[in-house]
Amino acid sequence: MEIHFRQLSEQLCGSLKDGEVLLLNYDGEQSDFVRFNRNRIRQAGHVRQQSLQLDLIQNQREAGAVIQINGDLRSDVYQAERALQALRRRLPQLPQDPYLNYSSEWHDTYLLGKDCLPPTHEAVDQIIDCAAGLDLVGLWAGGEMTHGFANSLGQFNWHSNFNFNFDWSVYLRDDKAVKQNYAGVDWNPAYLKQKMDFARETLKLLGNTPVTITPGRYRVFLAPQALYELMSLLNWGGFGLKSHRTATTPLIKMVREGVKLDARVTLTENHADSIAARFTRSGFIKPDAVPLIVNGEYGECLAYPRSAKEYGTEVNCSVEHPQSLEMEGGALRQDEALKALDTGIYISNLWYCNYSDRNHCRITGMTRFACLWVENGEPVAPLNVMRFDESVLDILGAKLVALTWERERIFDTSTYEKRSESSARLPGVLVNDFSFTL
Repeated sequence: MEIHFRQLSEQLCGSLKDGEVLLLNYDGEQSDFVRFNRNRIRQAGHVRQQSLQLDLIQNQREAGAVIQINGDLRSDVYQAERALQALRRRLPQLPQDPYLNYSSEWHDTYLLGKDCLPPTHEAVDQIIDCAAGLDLVGLWAGGEMTHGFANSLGQFNWHSNFNFNFDWSVYLRDDKAVKQNYAGVDWNPAYLKQKMDFARETLKLLGNTPVTITPGRYRVFLAPQALYELMSLLNWGGFGLKSHRTATTPLIKMVREGVKLDARVTLTENHADSIAARFTRSGFIKPDAVPLIVNGEYGECLAYPRSAKEYGTEVNCSVEHPQSLEMEGGALRQDEALKALDTGIYISNLWYCNYSDRNHCRITGMTRFACLWVENGEPVAPLNVMRFDESVLDILGAKLVALTWERERIFDTSTYEKRSESSARLPGVLVNDFSFTL
């Protein structure tokens, strides 16, 4: 498809009229999907899809269209030329766009991902064997994602990667379950077994009589997956240049009042470690990293092309929320986390998260699945569902006790239109005085 996209772009760019600029974006996916129920295959399928986005630019005006392509050059050129003709007719009717911004410099890139994934049937067999005797419900999704960019100025970029995302729960009964996730670019059966062994041990605890706590403040350990839920909400508006300049960011107190997080907190948008393409859809090349928060202090904003044009800064992302968020770890070892917690709550997952006070970065939500009551460093029983209300500024600020040295790579599980390529690498966090409201 790289060769096909090159040929397609050459023919389309060669047919342009004077003063026209054409941007082309190719998106391809070949993914296997397998749904599990009671540790058996419930549904299996394969998705192969390819699309071409055309953006025609002239006199500070832009018109765009997306078409599905099939890999046959003659057929795809015919479809694309018809779309191009329609854009030409539409373009004069559009107003000039003051924030239209595309790369006029030539930066070719080429990254061909290495396929380290097992055949899907082998991964599925390993999952079923590893979870023998468990009531497992989940979804395996894996395969190749490809992206290409070309423009009439001569630039060409190509990116492909192979990755998998296995998201599952093992149930004891009713709502008593252990939720887990394993994602990456290199499948490791031993790591999967380690996860399943942890699930088996935790299921034994879920059979104990649940503990109900009174509302109040408790010492808690947030597992990486629980922290991911908080960061996923913070990502929307927290780090974008537009939200900062319009004072709608939930981190407004850091920006306007100089509030700082704990000095151990460093957050980076790590483009170099991302599975997403290293180029934007308008041809800009992303830097290796964008330091969002450095030693507790706010660093740089994420600026996509339109915001960069509006506010006179450099482009450093495709979208103004992190696609490869990375938090540095600390000194606490994962196997020492419960001992360090002593007496309190081990939170494995959160859900239904939303802002309760955006200006103070306060988030409310519910505990979920295997959240455990811990006494003297030993898990005792499952915790009945509780609602929390807490500020991220406090969780990663004055209330932060420790960060784990180990970090977990978590992929977004969204599959709307295509598999998401957003990810995060996060530690677990030990926190004092975490507020539960009911």
